Amino acid sequence: MTRLATFLHPVPVTATATALAAVSAAWITWTPVAMADTEAPNAVADLVERVSPAVVTVLSTQDDRASNDEQDGPSPFGPGSPFDEFLRRFGIPGGPNGPFGQNGPNGGQQQERPHGVALGSGFVIEGDGLIVTNNHVVDHAESVKVRLSDDREFDAKVMGTDQQTDLALLKIDAKDLPELKLGDSDAVRVGEDVIAVGNPFGLGGTVTRGIVSAMARDIDAGPYVDFIQTDAAINRGNSGGPLLNLEGEVIGVNSAIYSPNGGSVGVGFAIPSNTVKTVIGQLEDKGSVSRGWLGVSIQNVTPEIAAAIGMKDEKGALVSEVIADGPSKGVLKTGDVILAFDGKPVDSSRELPKLVAAATPDSTVKIDVLRQGKEETVSLTLGKFDDTRSASNDTGDQPQASAASDKLGATLEPLTPTAREQLGLDDDAVGAVITSLDGKGRAADAGLQVGDVILQVGDTAVRSPHDVDRAIDASKSDAVLLQIERHGAKIFVGIKLA
Repeated sequence: MTRLATFLHPVPVTATATALAAVSAAWITWTPVAMADTEAPNAVADLVERVSPAVVTVLSTQDDRASNDEQDGPSPFGPGSPFDEFLRRFGIPGGPNGPFGQNGPNGGQQQERPHGVALGSGFVIEGDGLIVTNNHVVDHAESVKVRLSDDREFDAKVMGTDQQTDLALLKIDAKDLPELKLGDSDAVRVGEDVIAVGNPFGLGGTVTRGIVSAMARDIDAGPYVDFIQTDAAINRGNSGGPLLNLEGEVIGVNSAIYSPNGGSVGVGFAIPSNTVKTVIGQLEDKGSVSRGWLGVSIQNVTPEIAAAIGMKDEKGALVSEVIADGPSKGVLKTGDVILAFDGKPVDSSRELPKLVAAATPDSTVKIDVLRQGKEETVSLTLGKFDDTRSASNDTGDQPQASAASDKLGATLEPLTPTAREQLGLDDDAVGAVITSLDGKGRAADAGLQVGDVILQVGDTAVRSPHDVDRAIDASKSDAVLLQIERHGAKIFVGIKLA
């Protein structure tokens, strides 16, 4: 109180002070009016009343392949990952052990719902019965029904699904339905108010409100979606429901949450509406999604890699491997840094797959690359994406020798038949495998691991352990670029020499 009182000593009233007081009073009077204008009373309630009739419940009868535990969708981190409990897709409440199942708090009030019926959400995108939802809501479904807000139910036809973006398009035999408009997700800003409408835990139409917490969020759910993150409460059963701005436009489709217990903790993720536009348009036209295919493996340009190849900025996508039967063979080269694709800049490797996927298969595109320190533009004809394609290893002979690399702080050995078998390599694979590391050496500092196979140092192909030190000695730079193979993937690692 003593310190506070020092700021409240009486001050002589002067003409100036009186004028300032008058201005302050005017500002104080004006401020609440201006704030009220940003959101009229009941504006959100009016919005909800307008959009809710277009939000539907999706009921899918699952076949034997889809147990209740599987309905959450596979974790993008892979089975057994420590993140399994934190990333959940939330489409399927109402199982026998769920919160409203026969062992739940309602004591079996919903036992009339047959086992294996999954509940999710969706919304009408065209008034003649086209409905958007998540792929994992209808995946493996033997039959799908849609329940409208007025409790009418319709059999639904699955027009098409896209597992890569977790989107699906349904069709029901209905006319003149209320519909929602897809907004521009690229215009969405962090902090913007949003509402989520859906069917959490089978309760029916439920509205929650929050803000956009982050944009372009990568949750390792694939290369084709950068999610919108929101703190609006969304839970199991909200899958496929809309995330809307306060104009009533859909800016995202709710798809996943982070949660230690399956319930909302304020970290939810929605597929951006601009991604939805592209995918749903193709699903409506042909029932599937066609994506361009470049036929390369890529990685980010790290500071060490940038130093090794003479780049000032860590930007672009570094080509770590060119697929043998891919469209880039003979056009792109290992070690190229892709700076732009078809006129669009590529600032990181994360951006390139979405640009390529959005391009039309069999179309010809121009690609700006940095190759051996010089920028150039190449043209190639894209292939069609097929996730069954795989890379093939180069062939060659290799001398047998061992060496301790003082330059790297690592012990290197040739690829013997036993080593190839243990590492899962082809019988004719060449290179030098790291068998031990000095914890204080350059290799360890750069993140190299025991079991990594060094394939190339700078421009020199490695066919024996001795090639590694010889290539490092020949380097005239303060850093050198290594291409390695790790767990079947070829990547680049930059190592500082000074």
